Amino acid sequence: MERRLLLVFALTFVVIVLFQPILKKYFPQAVAPAAAPAQQALSQTHTVPQAAASNQVQPGGPTAPALNAGATKQANSESETVVQNDLYRITFTNRGAQVKSWILKKFTDDKDQPLDLVNKLSAEKYGYPLSFWTYDETQRNKLNSALYVAASVGMVNAPSQITFEYADGDVAVRKSFNFDQTYVVHVETSVVSKGSPVAAYPAWPGGFGDQAPLSSYAAAQINYQYNGSIERLAIKKISGGNTMHMPFNWGGATDQYFAAVFIPDDSQNSVLVTLRNSLNVPKNPKNPNSQDTAPVEVLGAAVGNPSGPTIARMYVGPKALTTLESVPVTTVVGAEPDLRGLINFGFWGVIARPLFLWLRWIHGIIGNWGWAICLQTLIINLALMPLRISSMKSALKMQKIQPQMNSIKEKYKKYGMRDPRRQEMNTEIGELMKQQGVSPVGGCLPLVIQMPFLFAYYSMLGSALDLRHATWLWIHDLSSPDPWHVLPIGIFITMLFMQRMTPQAGMDPSQQKMMNVLMPVMMGFLSWNFASGLCLYWAEGNLIAVAQQSVMNRTSLGREMREMAAKRARKKEK
Repeated sequence: MERRLLLVFALTFVVIVLFQPILKKYFPQAVAPAAAPAQQALSQTHTVPQAAASNQVQPGGPTAPALNAGATKQANSESETVVQNDLYRITFTNRGAQVKSWILKKFTDDKDQPLDLVNKLSAEKYGYPLSFWTYDETQRNKLNSALYVAASVGMVNAPSQITFEYADGDVAVRKSFNFDQTYVVHVETSVVSKGSPVAAYPAWPGGFGDQAPLSSYAAAQINYQYNGSIERLAIKKISGGNTMHMPFNWGGATDQYFAAVFIPDDSQNSVLVTLRNSLNVPKNPKNPNSQDTAPVEVLGAAVGNPSGPTIARMYVGPKALTTLESVPVTTVVGAEPDLRGLINFGFWGVIARPLFLWLRWIHGIIGNWGWAICLQTLIINLALMPLRISSMKSALKMQKIQPQMNSIKEKYKKYGMRDPRRQEMNTEIGELMKQQGVSPVGGCLPLVIQMPFLFAYYSMLGSALDLRHATWLWIHDLSSPDPWHVLPIGIFITMLFMQRMTPQAGMDPSQQKMMNVLMPVMMGFLSWNFASGLCLYWAEGNLIAVAQQSVMNRTSLGREMREMAAKRARKKEK
């Protein structure tokens, strides 16, 4: 039976093959239905190199407007459209329908001029904000150099909408921008080539206009967030032209104080292209025409829908906490639904953020950020004073019994490390510390508790946009190094006093002399180019510590320890 079935199937197949020419010749052929578009699955975290990506989008996304054969829509000459509200003034050119200038009215640059977030050097070489990024460089250049027809020309006040359109018979392009009274711009773009949508993404191609000092370029990052996870990619982790297929709530380029991030409407089916390029900039920002230049890396990002038109919001503005918290991101799950994640308070953010909110509250009362830091530093040091005093007492007691501990160690020196009698040494030392009321961790634990506050304050001041161009006495910018280096020198001097005032009876006098100089020099060197705000906190904290140590040295225990240290030094000289 099985053989007969196989024979029937074989004969049927032969008959079908032999009769195909006859059927095609004498019978009409049915028209095959159009194949249903297949939705291309996007990898969650896969990175695709530029060379491997295709410029033609996959079917299945939003339908782009069809292009009529031979339709053209082009401007005859270049024109500008300026959109403004109380926060910004944006200048568009119809050449490429891109931004030539993006001025933030409430901020100034290092020359005390209105801050333009467009990095002119980078934009001229790698593209202006809201230009298109495509995988085909030739097509990219065409889209960004064509003369679009602008619906509005001249000055436009927000709230408003402007559109740009271009068509040349093969390609049809449309850009639409909506503006309100915030830093957020609503962006809609579409590109159709010969009737098919093209993967062309609106971009912020490279850098920011506030990156005047060379060191500011090192703070550039690509940031993106998906629910409770925030990724901060430094320059060394970024490859230019890589496409990141993943769900994300927002993503884009940032530097220390400003950001340009996209918030796609469809967070599940959007891609982020990382852009990284080299640029030579003048070493001296005050002389931009100088031939003395240095190489830097500029970062940018392009975000869009790979399956058709891109619809997104774009935040371009300061990384100010209150401002970022006012930008809703409704697609976030498991985290605060806004842009506050753009501010990196570091590992100790749980302490740093409240410290900043407290500092801002103090500033609201005093009206000056420098004096606010002084008052907050004083309060923090007063609050931590019991811990410091406990640490000093424990250290002084430990130094008092140090000679006896050394005698015990000398007694067991002849025994090897694996000898069971070495355990008796630890027992004797433990009994001695117990008799004298000394805790082995008494001197370290208070310091361990204080360290998170120091690190949190460091990260907080490094992220506080409010300190940018904030003045205090001779300092014109608390976010920049002290121009006269008075505070770093103050750190060196106060550290020198601290080292000399702290009795160290258990330390060899020659080692103590070396540490008395080495530590202050090292701290002064490290703080030489730190932000003035941090140096102010550090120098004042050292000054308070000197006062505390001075009081401790006047106690009976302190006098005893200083006499012990002097006696030990005299013995060493003999």
